[in-house]
Amino acid sequence: MSALKIGPLELDSPVVLAPMAGVTNVAFRTLCRDLELERAGSTSGLYVCEMVTARALVERHPVTMHMTTFGPTETPRSLQLYTVDPDTTYAAAKMIVDEDLADHIDMNFGCPVPKVTRKGGGSALPYKRRLFGQIVAAAVRATEGTNIPVTVKFRIGIDEEHHTHLDAGRIAAGEGAAAVALHARTAAQRYSGTADWNEIARLKDHVTDVPVLGNGDIFDAEDAEKMMAQTGCDGVVVGRGCLGRPWLFAELSAALNGRDIATPPTLGEVTVIMRRHATLLADHHGEDKGMREIRKHIAWYLRGFPAGSEVRNGLARVSSLSEFDDLLGLLDPTVPFPADAEGPRGRQGSPSAVALPEGWLDDPDDTLVPAGADIMHSGG
Repeated sequence: MSALKIGPLELDSPVVLAPMAGVTNVAFRTLCRDLELERAGSTSGLYVCEMVTARALVERHPVTMHMTTFGPTETPRSLQLYTVDPDTTYAAAKMIVDEDLADHIDMNFGCPVPKVTRKGGGSALPYKRRLFGQIVAAAVRATEGTNIPVTVKFRIGIDEEHHTHLDAGRIAAGEGAAAVALHARTAAQRYSGTADWNEIARLKDHVTDVPVLGNGDIFDAEDAEKMMAQTGCDGVVVGRGCLGRPWLFAELSAALNGRDIATPPTLGEVTVIMRRHATLLADHHGEDKGMREIRKHIAWYLRGFPAGSEVRNGLARVSSLSEFDDLLGLLDPTVPFPADAEGPRGRQGSPSAVALPEGWLDDPDDTLVPAGADIMHSGG
């Protein structure tokens, strides 16, 4: 396996954890890194925090500032920005530099959520290619002279009639981005259907001077190996595949380094991992909120395992670590990892027309910053 170099960052594994709102906080990232170290002997990839809004960061919104928390040994510290305005982008990136908030800045132009695209943000924005270029250039300018690389993530386009990824890759690289990543779906697909890996290969052929990373439908180590072999991409970005499986990065690291993959955890081992996750969340948020946060992970962790409706219902309402311990103690620790726990997980949804501002498709060279697209709290 070849290492992945993103600007001055040298990673021993070409695997990146995709930012996921409400998931990839410091607790989850710490757990993923620790499990990779325990099960594969390395912490080799790049673990990106939840997306934060550039405007909220500059305005020091308390929730946003809390989201930028990194572990004491976490390196490199990777922060993803959502932004629509070159001026705000520059201010946020300069703040990251001046206050040493992160070692890497990723920029999100892939969000397909209607409340984002209808204002011209997320996966709608690369259609405005000049504005897109100005935003990327602003972040690169703010980090000039530092060891902080800027990378850019985007989708194939708005829909099948409006592909933007080849222009976006070319523009981002031309403006100084150190790498680009493609989620191989359109915004109209959201998370439904299958990712079109052929478009990752097209982007790799089109962008030759910086690494190209592929994202979409990586649910196990074999998927990662197939994507890299089929597309020639330089690395893989893993999102929904690690939900309830934070040990997935250990499997990816082992497979891509030609080592044996550790045996999947038994139910007893999974309960230990769940307890560690809950403890880390309680440390980060306080026990009350931490236990509310762990609830959404329960179904992912227990997928395919025999747990019983009573225990599952109790875990879905758990409110304290002691109660969590009691409920986990009711599970049979000897149950092996089930075969039907593999495969796609997380939100799927269905395709739908993309909500856009009126007249958005009229002029791709328009540089007017979309009004109100950054008035939102981070993680949306």
